Amino acid sequence: MSDFGFSPMGGGGFFNLMFTLFPIIFIIVLGIIIAAFISNGVKYARNKRSPQESVFATIVSKRMYVEHHSSHHASDHMHSSTSRTHYYITLQFDNGERREFLDVKNLFGLVVEGDTGYALVQGEWIVAFERSVERSQERAY
Repeated sequence: MSDFGFSPMGGGGFFNLMFTLFPIIFIIVLGIIIAAFISNGVKYARNKRSPQESVFATIVSKRMYVEHHSSHHASDHMHSSTSRTHYYITLQFDNGERREFLDVKNLFGLVVEGDTGYALVQGEWIVAFERSVERSQERAY
């Protein structure tokens, strides 16, 4: 029996194309996921190894970033959704430089824009903030 470019099951080239493309796409998606995990791990390790530095600064802004992930399971008609909120605090230093830090110690609700004091930063993280009493009293009047 000779092969004339079609399979006995029908479909011919389309199935051959899918059997070729599916593993390639699967490997690419898996590679992207693995790369994201490695990148996040490297960033975490770099921040964790960074020395803690106390700097005098003013809080100039705060922002939240909410990530949403949802999935729909067709087999049981269930829908699941998760979200995660990241909090960021922007500091301005005495030299005028501004930098945004990820709040890893839940300081977001304890500070307000305009607060001045000593911030303890570690890499891209803000880990503590001690408000300056003198400047806080000046703002109260």
